[in-house]
Amino acid sequence: MIRHATSRFAPASALLFLALGALTSGAAFSADALTAGQLAAAERVYTGTASCEFNQQITLAPVAAKPGHFTLVHKKASYTLVPQETTSGAVRLEDAKSGLVWIQIPAKSMLMNTKLGQRVADVCITPEQRQAGLVAVN
Repeated sequence: MIRHATSRFAPASALLFLALGALTSGAAFSADALTAGQLAAAERVYTGTASCEFNQQITLAPVAAKPGHFTLVHKKASYTLVPQETTSGAVRLEDAKSGLVWIQIPAKSMLMNTKLGQRVADVCITPEQRQAGLVAVN
């Protein structure tokens, strides 16, 4: 019986070939690239300054040069967050490096620190959420 020699490096070289093909075909490759679902979620993000309980304020603004990316400022610290797809319909922005997660539902938003397992700010309401609440009541 004759066995054909196979290279244990074939899968890696095949991946390299595919990656090079994608780069040379003009396809953009970036660690900052977002999926279509993430970009769709980004369209639902309320931006501006949110007033939170205990007199806290959080400002959320889109990053001009990076579609779907947002800058969150809280207590003089700035973070870059990207949307994550959810099945609940809630908007979830996340900064994996710091562990911060911004959750937005129609009535309010909150800032969580997943590394510490605690809420940083709660009952945060943007002007758009406040207006939506007034319309729903009236």
